[in-house]
Amino acid sequence: MTKSGKKVIAVAKKAASKVPAPSPNPMTNLILADIALRAGGALLRRGVEKGLVGTALGTAKAGKIIKGRTMMQTLVGTALARVATRSVPGAIVVGGGLVAKSLYDRKQKRKAEAVGAAAVEEQAERGKKA
Repeated sequence: MTKSGKKVIAVAKKAASKVPAPSPNPMTNLILADIALRAGGALLRRGVEKGLVGTALGTAKAGKIIKGRTMMQTLVGTALARVATRSVPGAIVVGGGLVAKSLYDRKQKRKAEAVGAAAVEEQAERGKKA
């Protein structure tokens, strides 16, 4: 890093230390930070999901599909993400399962496309009602 880069970082740290917290109570500030991070994470997650699903189906339909998720789909996805992020063996098992499912779907391409298209339509219909 150059000298000017270090100076910029020092000035930024000094300026940030002068910004007052939203509340004088540290617990309130902790709760506010937690809410902001969770909301930001949820918005980012929804954007990534829409982007991945929307490339093939369009963003409007992707939004309906995401809204149409059942509670069980949400819980399973959350549980798998938690297992995968908490340990290396968990990441290997979950990642291996995703690779195996992808390879299986490629092998059964026509059947998987038909089943997947039907599931997507059903979920999009649920999303319209939600």
